[in-house]
Amino acid sequence: MAQDRVDFFDTTLRDGEQSPGCSMTQPEKLEMAHALADLGVDVLEAGFAISSDGDFAAIESVAREIRGPIITSLARARHEDIERAAKSLERAERARIHIFLASSDIHLQYKLKISREEALEAAARSVAHARTLVDEVEFSPEDSTRTDPDFLCQIVAAAIGSGATIINMPDTVGYAIPSDYAAMFRMVRERVPGADKVTFSAHTHDDLGLAVANALAAIEAGARQVECTINGIGERAGNAALEEIAAALHVRADRFPVQHGLKLDHLYGVSQLLGRTISFAPSPNKAVVGSNAFAHEAGIHQHGVLSNPLTYEIMTPASVGVPANRMVLGKHSGRHALRSRLVELGYHLQPADLDIAYRAFTELADRKKSIYDQDLINLVAHHERHHDLIAQEPAYKPN
Repeated sequence: MAQDRVDFFDTTLRDGEQSPGCSMTQPEKLEMAHALADLGVDVLEAGFAISSDGDFAAIESVAREIRGPIITSLARARHEDIERAAKSLERAERARIHIFLASSDIHLQYKLKISREEALEAAARSVAHARTLVDEVEFSPEDSTRTDPDFLCQIVAAAIGSGATIINMPDTVGYAIPSDYAAMFRMVRERVPGADKVTFSAHTHDDLGLAVANALAAIEAGARQVECTINGIGERAGNAALEEIAAALHVRADRFPVQHGLKLDHLYGVSQLLGRTISFAPSPNKAVVGSNAFAHEAGIHQHGVLSNPLTYEIMTPASVGVPANRMVLGKHSGRHALRSRLVELGYHLQPADLDIAYRAFTELADRKKSIYDQDLINLVAHHERHHDLIAQEPAYKPN
């Protein structure tokens, strides 16, 4: 029996770029688009065509040059937005218009100032218009997770009835928890006529730190597209991180028997490219692609990893494109890690000498936050000159 397939919808260039400090020039967007296409994303949301001439030009250049992914532009449920989106996508190999319209009462009342009935009419009208211009139309009831369930079913039904091929139900404000988000997908899929004929999509934000967990819950509940960004950049606390979802599907294939088209060993390189392009890199403790993701300082952990990396690593660094795991030498490190680093530096100490070197190393590590290779070379050189002194005084005195 063939496995289900999950499509990766990357919105780094649209939702991600909306985050403070993450804006990109047109050439930078194009470079990122090429990297994302090489990574294997299925859908590439290149921007919001009507928002500015610059965004329109960026979408147009991506549509012209990128082959492989479906190229999409965001649009409000307005005639002029949809026309502008279609124009920007004219050169795309495969094009999709992504229409969004608020569905929660708080958005309808305070932001759009329209009734539910007017929202239903706008959803149906805009989707029908977009289908005259492109073959694929995605519809997003904005703020789905705070929308009345009955009305959510009504607006999804209106979109499907007018020709929407993808229904995205976004957790726009990061309000959902996994069990509720999954229940929403099951409810809509069971209650809405024609739901079996469309692809359901998840779009999650990290305001409660649950974006990836919610995306995975949606997959379990039948979503077959996930909308995410590299490094999890995006509005406020960010979007679901593409690399974390991909790694979870890989490591926990027992719970997620789905296929996808990503080249996992490209993840680190794309993450690094984004970090160089925008104003900040991922935090050191960022899952999968952070600088500490495969780093070990604690002696027990270092001993285990040196014996068998799977003792403390649930995936190999190479599987996600990281060059290697990294042994960080510090006050928590043990003899095994010290010996391993010394061997890498060309020093093979006898057990007694290693014991002496380790005592000097721990004394040094108590005073220095970072131990560098030169410190170890100095330590060994000191030992070679003063065999009996290394255990009595530090090999290195900081300035």
